[in-house]
Amino acid sequence: MRQKRSYGRVLVVSTLVGYLEVALGAVVALLYVQTQPPPDTPPDWAEITGTLVALTPLVGFISFLLSLVLVLPAVALADLVVRGLDARRAWWAAVAAPAAVAALLAAPVLIFATYNDAETGDTLVFWASATASLSLGALIALPRGEGLLRRVALWGAALVAGTGAFGALGLAVGLLPAYEPPRIRPETMTGTWIDHTSGTLVFTPDGRVTASGVGVHRPGDHPDDPSRRCSGSGTWSYEPGRDVWSQEVRIEIPVCHWQAWGVDGTGQEPRISQEIGDPGSGRLYRLRKASDRT
Repeated sequence: MRQKRSYGRVLVVSTLVGYLEVALGAVVALLYVQTQPPPDTPPDWAEITGTLVALTPLVGFISFLLSLVLVLPAVALADLVVRGLDARRAWWAAVAAPAAVAALLAAPVLIFATYNDAETGDTLVFWASATASLSLGALIALPRGEGLLRRVALWGAALVAGTGAFGALGLAVGLLPAYEPPRIRPETMTGTWIDHTSGTLVFTPDGRVTASGVGVHRPGDHPDDPSRRCSGSGTWSYEPGRDVWSQEVRIEIPVCHWQAWGVDGTGQEPRISQEIGDPGSGRLYRLRKASDRT
C-alpha cells in the first residue's frame, strides 16, 4: 500500500528547491562575471551581500507562493492521473502535469500582465522560466517516503557548493576562460576612440594623436568629482609589456597630463582605461574604439 501523500511536505520541498535554484543561479552568475571585462565601477561586495541577505525572505515568499499556485496543483493532478497506470505511463503523466497546470494558468497571468501594462514578451519569458524551475520542484517533490526534505537539502546544498568549488578550480587552472585583456597591436590603436561623454582621441599611424574633450584624472582625485576636460595634439606610443596585463598606451600632449593608459575590453571591442582615485580603487575611466558605423 502506497504511503499517503503529505502535501504540506510537498510545499516545503518545492519552496526549498526554489531557494536552491536561486542560490545556484547566483553562483553561476558570479562565475560568469569572472569571465567578463571588469565594470567601470567595482562592485561593492558588502552591499551586494547585504542585499542578498535582505532579499532572502522575499525569495522564500515568492517561491512559496509559486509553489502553492503551480506545484501543489501539479502534484495533485499527477496523483489523480497516474492511478491505474503502469510505471512508465505514470512517470510521463507526472512529468506532463506541471506543464499542464502552467498552461491552464497562463491565460489569467497574461490578462493580469496586460491589465498592468506589462510587456507580453517579458511576461511569457518569466512564466516559461518559472514553469521550468517549478516543474523541477514538482518532480523532486513527487516521491513519497520519509527523509525526502533532508535528502533534497543535503544534495541541493552539495550541488551549489560543488558548482562554486569546481567553478573556482576551473578558473584557477584555465578550464573556464577567466577574463584577460585582449592583446592589441599598434595598428589596433589607429582610429577614433570615444568616452561616455563623446570625448575623443584620434590616433594616426604616424604616431600622432588629437584629443577633444577627454577627461583628465589625477591620483587621489575623488571618483565622484567632475573631471577636467582636455583638448590638444601630440604623440602616442604602444608598449606591449611582458604580458597582456602590462601592455600600455602612452599619450604625450603638452596641455594634457595622463599616466599610461591600460588596455581592457575584448578583441572585438578593445578599450583603453585610466584608474580614477587612489591606486587600487578599481574605478575606471574608459574609451572604446569607435566602429566605422559610430
